[in-house]
Amino acid sequence: MDERVWFVYLLRCRTGLIYTGVTPDLDRRMATHKAGRGARFTRMNPPEKLLAVKPFDGKIPAMQMEAQVKKLSKAFKLALADSWLKEYPLHHFAQELSAL
Repeated sequence: MDERVWFVYLLRCRTGLIYTGVTPDLDRRMATHKAGRGARFTRMNPPEKLLAVKPFDGKIPAMQMEAQVKKLSKAFKLALADSWLKEYPLHHFAQELSAL
């Protein structure tokens, strides 16, 4: 059973699209995106800014949230990012995150 904290995150890409991802290791995942080796979506739409991050107690709830968020429109994703930022400010997370 995976008891690590997992994170759902939202990235704004240079194309204006919003990418939704999930990971247990934010530093590593952001470094991967930044290096152009992340998901196929972000290789084709390079990320320019981390919008929001929300922690979850385990992989399953994080993946369930990711699936729900991916179904939302861009406007709803942006509103969700604003909501998450109020509860989980980005400065609480590692430095690599703001370096996109």
